[in-house]
Amino acid sequence: MKVLRASVLGFCFGVRRAVELAQKALAESKSSQNPSLPVKKVYSLGPLIHNETVLSQLAEEGLIIADEENLDKIENNSTVIIRAHGVALKVIKILEEKNCKIIDATCPRVKASQKMVEKYDNENDFVILTGDKNHGEVKAIAGYAGENFLLIQNKEEAQSLEIENADKLNVILLSQTTFSQKEFEEIEKIIKNKFKNIDVMKTICPATKERQEALLELCKDCQGILVIGGKESSNTKRLYLTAREHCSFAAHVQSKEDIPQEFYKLKTIGITAGASTPDNLILEIEEQLKKN
Repeated sequence: MKVLRASVLGFCFGVRRAVELAQKALAESKSSQNPSLPVKKVYSLGPLIHNETVLSQLAEEGLIIADEENLDKIENNSTVIIRAHGVALKVIKILEEKNCKIIDATCPRVKASQKMVEKYDNENDFVILTGDKNHGEVKAIAGYAGENFLLIQNKEEAQSLEIENADKLNVILLSQTTFSQKEFEEIEKIIKNKFKNIDVMKTICPATKERQEALLELCKDCQGILVIGGKESSNTKRLYLTAREHCSFAAHVQSKEDIPQEFYKLKTIGITAGASTPDNLILEIEEQLKKN
């Protein structure tokens, strides 16, 4: 069996940075404790990243996942890590009131979108964000918006979109960083036909596009594609959908145990991985395939 890797796969910069910041915070928490004092807890607001393997490892080191809706359960004076997806501004203010040490692991690209939304809101522009309403990043970005803000998830919602006195407003269009480039371009075309004054912000992360393009090249040379990553990872799901469209055999796996048996009968398998997938997991699955 021949196993080929996509030219771009696995951890992106923002995810790797978040994991490293969490590991550093946990190490410092353990090393700086006075035995006579209670151990200061280290929290992550929501899952730090969308990968169950990494989250389990961090949990073993002491990281506690806290719910943004129950901030009262976070102890005062503790350490709180803002995950890669970011959080709303009101959450930061509550943590500051609890005298928590805040470690901001928000992806720099998400942070840029937050600042952008805040800036345009202050200028009384109307902001349209494309993305999944249930995604942590989208909730975090929306948390910096005011009343002149709308979220649309697909081109159908874009078609039915109406804004009162739109001709008098400057409309800003931006997207979730892991949103499909193709879908965004379709929505952009619809919005431009609806409104005269519109500025389009290119906020889709290049890492998403690079992984998609690398996957398409990989599909040309493989009988089957394994997409490695968490089931909750938006960009991993999109990789799987692309693989399924362009290859006869495609599967979304989280571990070597998830590899479908039919893949062991193939001569050439390609592997790719979402932006929240660690290097060691990719290697583990690659080695498992090469055993056969």
